[in-house]
Amino acid sequence: MAEKAPPPAPGSKAEREARLAAALRENLRKRKAQARARAEDTPPTPPPGDARKD
Repeated sequence: MAEKAPPPAPGSKAEREARLAAALRENLRKRKAQARARAEDTPPTPPPGDARKD
C-alpha cells in the first residue's frame, strides 16, 4: 500500500492554493465537456414563445 504524504509545512499555503486553482480549472474543463456532450445528445428545444398548441 502506498504511504501517505506527510502533512504540509506551514509555509506551503501558496503551493496549496496553486494546486486548488489547478484542480478547479480542470474540474471546470470536465464540466464544460460534459455539458457539450449532453447538448449534442439531446435535440434542441424550441424557444418558450415558439411552442405550438394543437
